[in-house]
Amino acid sequence: MKKFTFIDLFSGIGGFRIALERHGLECVFSSDNDAKVQEAYYENFKEEPFGDITEIREKDIPEHDILCAGFPCQSFSISGLHGGIKDKRGRLFYEIIRIAQYHVPDVLLLENVKNLLTIDGGNVIKTIDAKLNEIGYSVHRHVLNSSYFGVPQSRERIYFVCLRKKEKNGLKLRYKPPKENFKKVYLENILQEAVNDNLYTDRKDIQIFRETEEYALKPIRLGIVNKGGQGERIYSPKGHSITLSAYGGGVGARTGLYLTGKGIRKLSIDECKELMGFPKSHVVSDGINGYKQLGNAVIPEMINYVYNSIEVA
Repeated sequence: MKKFTFIDLFSGIGGFRIALERHGLECVFSSDNDAKVQEAYYENFKEEPFGDITEIREKDIPEHDILCAGFPCQSFSISGLHGGIKDKRGRLFYEIIRIAQYHVPDVLLLENVKNLLTIDGGNVIKTIDAKLNEIGYSVHRHVLNSSYFGVPQSRERIYFVCLRKKEKNGLKLRYKPPKENFKKVYLENILQEAVNDNLYTDRKDIQIFRETEEYALKPIRLGIVNKGGQGERIYSPKGHSITLSAYGGGVGARTGLYLTGKGIRKLSIDECKELMGFPKSHVVSDGINGYKQLGNAVIPEMINYVYNSIEVA
């Protein structure tokens, strides 16, 4: 029986790869131009990703059944630039088009930030849809929030499932979005008892507005530090974490702040791994770079739900 294959473009620390390898698929090519990401990826998969995809000829990429790409979101994100498809990083989407047009895989699995839908008055997403359709794919895209799929992190992302219109070897595919399971899992379920003291903050400008006794599948805001800007908001462990991010400032930068039994603190790297669905043994870079890599990653379990929703008609 043929073993299905995939490629891992803009691979990051391997969220797509973890998900699809669990289904028995084989990764035949990976690419990321961040040196620290390449090092971490090698430690986890014993394979160093190729570098700048713009410099790799499509014919040098192996044949594959599925193309995976969490294409760079810096030019699309609310917290990043708003250059959209004209921004150099936004134009990396066209590398996906170039490779897909040459290899014509059965499926493209893509992920990006929700804000992609509204950039330039919706013109960016129209361009993306049109290009995918033009090269022969029917596009199914929708926003899913990991909070409703048993992950105690509020993380809304657009998932694209692009199916080849033209049949090959009698294979006809169809897709229906996965349904939320609303699993009752909360941040307190993954918090560690012992974490580094430097994660805690004890400042005079901390304000707690209220207490919470009820649980919720969303972040529950309790207070602020300083003026309550990004990274200065305090949340309850009885809810979910905010979206882990690669960037941002404030004392709670990248993870947010949480009121625990031992004080107000940021999340540890291991807690962030769990919120992203990576095993604690998964290697990321030290310090800020590790948080950045996790903030940029895709959640393997969400990719699993999406992949499981593809059916042979």
